[in-house]
Amino acid sequence: MARIPATAVAAGGLVGGYAVARWTRKRPLGGVALAAAGTAAAYEWNRRAGARAAAGLTTAYVAAFAGSHPLAKRIGAWPAVFTAAGTVAAASWAVTRRAA
Repeated sequence: MARIPATAVAAGGLVGGYAVARWTRKRPLGGVALAAAGTAAAYEWNRRAGARAAAGLTTAYVAAFAGSHPLAKRIGAWPAVFTAAGTVAAASWAVTRRAA
């Protein structure tokens, strides 16, 4: 079975978590989606690049989520979510490609 790259899982978790929260109007449900994707991505980061890289990328994932909130006040919700997702995806790609 083909693996989905952690880069895509992390970016999808940020976008999907927001989408679930917005469309269901249940923020905790969006948080569950966000956490599930973050956990899956962290597992893959650890497998591919080690615990230190996984800890750093997980921190970046959480920081991107938190940072998207004030950014949304400046540029709008969806642009902020896509910016956060793109930033985490770029960091994930940069770290995991070296480990491959």
